[in-house]
Amino acid sequence: MSPLKKLVLLILFISFMVFVAFFGRIPALRRTPIAALHRNYMLHERHWTIVLFFSLIMIVGEYMFIPQAWPKIGSLSKCIVVTAVFLPFLFLYLACSADPGYITPENHAYYMSLYPFDHTLFHPGHVCRTCKFLKPPRSKHCSLCKRCIAKADHHCVFINSCVGYGNQHWFLLLLASTAFLCTYGGFLGMSIITARVQRYSPGWSIWKPSHMTFNQYLAGLGWGIQDNVNMGASSLLAALTSPLVWGLLLYSLYLVYSGTTTNETLKWSEWKEDMADGFAFRRSMPADREKNERVEPRCGRWPVDVQQIIVTTQDGQPPAENLRLPGQGAWERVWNLSNVENLYDMGLWDNLVDIFVSDYGFGQRADEPNAERRRRR
Repeated sequence: MSPLKKLVLLILFISFMVFVAFFGRIPALRRTPIAALHRNYMLHERHWTIVLFFSLIMIVGEYMFIPQAWPKIGSLSKCIVVTAVFLPFLFLYLACSADPGYITPENHAYYMSLYPFDHTLFHPGHVCRTCKFLKPPRSKHCSLCKRCIAKADHHCVFINSCVGYGNQHWFLLLLASTAFLCTYGGFLGMSIITARVQRYSPGWSIWKPSHMTFNQYLAGLGWGIQDNVNMGASSLLAALTSPLVWGLLLYSLYLVYSGTTTNETLKWSEWKEDMADGFAFRRSMPADREKNERVEPRCGRWPVDVQQIIVTTQDGQPPAENLRLPGQGAWERVWNLSNVENLYDMGLWDNLVDIFVSDYGFGQRADEPNAERRRRR
């Protein structure tokens, strides 16, 4: 096997591992081998291996790329390269070192009032069996961090920590800066390689010309990479991993747009199955209902109140009245998510600002009617 083929196989293996690390947690893949690899090997325990591996890939790739590319690029490109190289390391450090939202006895009251209970995904009165305190809305206990996390999204192997209320903004910036680094690095490297190949084969292009056979195209690409092997290898790795990083970034932004988290998306997918089976019921919640503020504190910053409660039953029959569940009126069977409102979805802009601004008060949104501020699932 030629050195070039070995290099390509190594790059493909690294790209596959990046894919498993990025997408093994999403609900659509939870019953696939990808999810099993992610769960059983990458999330077996908390360690710094993946963080060091991620950092090492960037350091080695940049060490291979910059010395060969630097003399061939202009001043503007040099400024962009320096910025693109620096930002992912900065945001990686901030995402790793920030408190993701660890819930402790000292800050428990604060996180209990940070978000309201939606009485669908999160019901008041549930106690964490490990931490021994009431679960705040949107929180989740992480078995790897061994703590409850406020607004828990997921445990990320690339930062060796959970993504939660305290560091979600750094995680999004890490994804955005890494996506730009991979895209710009791949584009810049391939542009230099293309210019080099075209000096000897004027008809060659990075996109296969119609008049050229596939073997001729690969021969030109292989020669260009071998002539600049370090820069070519790092450019190829950047080009192959760039779609993966962009995919994760776009998926994360979609969750922001939807006003949900990875953890909540998993819960919504379970609700979808229960609704399809006819086991989900809802009824309205009166605006003037009495609350037990010990288990359901008031959330003063949130501009809307819960208007429904949704529960499931084991037998497909409406909940018995002797259960004394909140709400009023008759129980209505819910068949799909399109009939359900997401209390935490305030629209793209407010969802995004809530991530980047602590204790965001939503401005004048509190004066708008509920129906104008919430989208259905």
